Amino acid sequence: MAAVTIYDVAARSGVSIKSVSRVLNGEPNVSATLRERVSKAVDELGYRRSLSARSLAGASSSLIAALADAALTIEHWRSGRGNDYLSRLELGALMECRKADYHLMVELVDHGSETLERELLALLASIRPGGVLLTPPNSDHGTVLDVLDQEGVNYARIGALTQLNRGICVSMDERRAAFEITSYLISLGHRRIGLITGPPAYAASKLRQAGYEDALTAHRVPVDEVAIVEGDFTFPSGVQGVAALLDRVSGLTAVFASNDDMALGAIQGAAAAGLSVPHDLSLAGFDDTPSALFSTPTLTTIRQPVAEMAAEAMRGLIGMLRSDGTKPDGLVTVPHDLIKRQSARAI
Repeated sequence: MAAVTIYDVAARSGVSIKSVSRVLNGEPNVSATLRERVSKAVDELGYRRSLSARSLAGASSSLIAALADAALTIEHWRSGRGNDYLSRLELGALMECRKADYHLMVELVDHGSETLERELLALLASIRPGGVLLTPPNSDHGTVLDVLDQEGVNYARIGALTQLNRGICVSMDERRAAFEITSYLISLGHRRIGLITGPPAYAASKLRQAGYEDALTAHRVPVDEVAIVEGDFTFPSGVQGVAALLDRVSGLTAVFASNDDMALGAIQGAAAAGLSVPHDLSLAGFDDTPSALFSTPTLTTIRQPVAEMAAEAMRGLIGMLRSDGTKPDGLVTVPHDLIKRQSARAI
């Protein structure tokens, strides 16, 4: 069966090829009637544009590149645990791309590379994306933003916490979420609460620590720097982090880990020290990955709306690509949830 072409769409809708192209490329000043006729023909025929044909026609690229953290993604792959954050992000972004006839490509970026600028320029020259979706820590990386601005590439930023006047910014209230989950541990009677932070390259790590400290202060619990250890968002750093906290903090009864992977590692680390969760030590995480629901015990955590943030960012980016390039105003904040499960109990 022959592939459906733009000529078939034009014939079915009874308009010129140029008119079909204007509708498909999302150009402004297209009447609602024309758009409806062409869209109906596209749906009836099942027409899909090829990337190469679109490029040859001189239209804006239908390819959007999502830039993810290389080091953390590769570590998750090597460990065999996968990357739920990236999976949820892809799902949210892909659903919006599918609706708008755009295509998503995920590229790994080493934000710590000494040749980051050159590598980004080579990547952009190679794939020529119509837009870019940035994930942490790339979404707050000055070099990444500078290169995209320099090359005139439109972009949306997920989890952006700095320079919010650049690109489309979609986030959750990281600090408030950390405040809520730490306050919940305090409401259960805990006062000696340790924190395993994320890596400093991630702006969210600092905000989650700030929320933890805000909660302690609000409930008149002293902030003890000894009770704060640095992790790197990986399972092994959770194992190591809880071991360090148990060694350093007398009377420790609870730990808040800045992501679920580290919280799950902390459960294993506690077991290695002969402690039972939550009977001897309560634990809380951040993300609400599938593992949080299926762990033993199930994990109290913050549900981070990754797919929703990705969808919101993609809608804004595609809207900007199809208009005159005007960026929506301000930061869009997507709500989160505190999920109470078995890993934290009252004392």
